Amino acid sequence: MPAIARVAAAGVLLALGGFAGWWIGRPAPSASARAPAPAPAVATPASLPSEAPPLSLPNTRVHPVPNSATGRRYEVWVDLPPSYFENDKLYPVVFTTDADYGVPVIRSLRRRIGAKGRNIEDFVLVGLSYGIGEQSMPSKRRDYTPSDPFARPGTRPSNAYSRDDVYGEAAAYRDYIERDVFPLVAKHYRVDMQRKVYIGHSLGGLFGSYVLLTKPAMFSHYILGSPSLWFDRRMLFDLEAAHARQRRDLPAQVFLSIGAYETTGPSPRHMTTDMVGDMTRFERVLRSRGYPGLRIASEILPDEDHLTVLPRTLTHGLLWALPGTGPYSGR
Repeated sequence: MPAIARVAAAGVLLALGGFAGWWIGRPAPSASARAPAPAPAVATPASLPSEAPPLSLPNTRVHPVPNSATGRRYEVWVDLPPSYFENDKLYPVVFTTDADYGVPVIRSLRRRIGAKGRNIEDFVLVGLSYGIGEQSMPSKRRDYTPSDPFARPGTRPSNAYSRDDVYGEAAAYRDYIERDVFPLVAKHYRVDMQRKVYIGHSLGGLFGSYVLLTKPAMFSHYILGSPSLWFDRRMLFDLEAAHARQRRDLPAQVFLSIGAYETTGPSPRHMTTDMVGDMTRFERVLRSRGYPGLRIASEILPDEDHLTVLPRTLTHGLLWALPGTGPYSGR
């Protein structure tokens, strides 16, 4: 499937189904019917009308951007707000992991809630794809994790890990973004590279936390949703302690968000580990360091779990990172 079609398919699914899913049903046949109606023929790709073009997302471009150091292939999806074509100013730029989900949702939030810059400042959106030809989870486990849980001597990682996957290449992926993605975006688009916002959820939140602690100046703002700080026996806290021993500052603005159900509990919506406790501990430790350049905001969202929380995290995070011209209007 062409790259544009993949972007288009993601937008169509979200537009039709929202975040929960969709159902298509037929009325049951009348009780007085003499015989059941024949089942309709199932359309196959070959029988679809050739004159029906695929839906594309307006003002969205797809750039093949391989990792120049490793050769691994990726795409960078760039979406421009309509106002981009009406002026010559520089725009802040938002980078999101999990591009197939993040780009359609974030661009819709910018249009609907942003209110043409009144509620959320208009921005250029950049989606970071998974490895081309790879499934999402193996790609994320390789690129978004800072260590290999199987590498610790004598440890037996839980079922949360897969022995079939590669882990621990977050440093290579971080350097790929800085070395290959940033120059492309700066060259081809009218953006303010001093105002770069990072958005990541789950393992993407773990990766963002890793970048924050290793190269904090890569982004001006970090929106870290439900960060998987449990990963590899919470090794990120060891990384934070090492940072604190070596540096006196952590210049960044950080927004932490998580759902109230993302902790242990009896319901199917609860987790098997206390992600809420991990996030609040992370915030508490960072605040305790007294870093002069660090600003932190956080929230625990009621009635949200690991799957439902992200749209609210995105909305609140964008309002926090890129407030519009105001005054805010909810109509």
